[in-house]
Amino acid sequence: MDITLARTFLEIVASGSFLHAAERLHVTQTAVSARVRSLESLLGRRLFVRSKSGATPTAAGEQFVRHASALIQAWERARQQIAVPPGRRALLTLGCEPSLWDPLLIDWLARMRETTPEYALRVEVGSPAELVDRVADGTLDMAVLYAPQQRPGLRIDLLIDEKLVFVSTRGSRHRPTPDDYVHVDWGAEFAAQLRLAYPELSGAGVSTNLGPLGLAHVLASGGAGYFRRAAVRRHLETGRLHALAGAPEFLYPAYAVYSVGADTGVLAPALDGLRAAAAAQRTVPAKRTRHAPRR
Repeated sequence: MDITLARTFLEIVASGSFLHAAERLHVTQTAVSARVRSLESLLGRRLFVRSKSGATPTAAGEQFVRHASALIQAWERARQQIAVPPGRRALLTLGCEPSLWDPLLIDWLARMRETTPEYALRVEVGSPAELVDRVADGTLDMAVLYAPQQRPGLRIDLLIDEKLVFVSTRGSRHRPTPDDYVHVDWGAEFAAQLRLAYPELSGAGVSTNLGPLGLAHVLASGGAGYFRRAAVRRHLETGRLHALAGAPEFLYPAYAVYSVGADTGVLAPALDGLRAAAAAQRTVPAKRTRHAPRR
């Protein structure tokens, strides 16, 4: 069966519309309809009920979702393994959110190069939704995310209970003002709890949705902000940054996401390396900890 038919089918299921699927696939709606007719002819079953509000899978369509995902994943694994560079046993592709690469992915790469030199490695950075989509369709073996979306056919393993800590370049007793506070968008729950603890910081002069960018700005120009403990640990140790006395910390766990049908022989060393890299980041818990802001 043409894998394009399975991809088109899953895109319609995800978007709920032939039109939206066509837009996301960069083809015409007529082409999408033709692909569905071809797929229905092959399977001998009607897969969608169309209405003014969109397209809904039939009972047969619901059953085919799992099989379509498995077909695409099997194809992508085969395609990637054929592309393994000479002298390597396997190609492993891993994706992560932008805020996670340093130091978790840097440490992981070093460990993998040392412990599994027979692997070819490819690491990519992307948005959470994009990474989950790519794990689901088999173009990524694994993704490392903060708040992964649960989907059928995917497994989610906790890697580390990361923490967000309030740090400043101006000493542990300095109380930040909106002018020197750099706000990072760590999610709605974090924002709500920050307003309770520091209502005066609601008008921050600088804000970003990328933790490393916010941290780089604080280090270069001075100021304060909430950042991942692993990312600021070396700066705390050298005295370049200071943990603010009495400031609450927030849990911000990271997870590994991969297919339940993945080749465990290939993924096991990668998971072991991620867990070892995550364990190396753990520190002694602080006195005040609040729970799980999610992005």
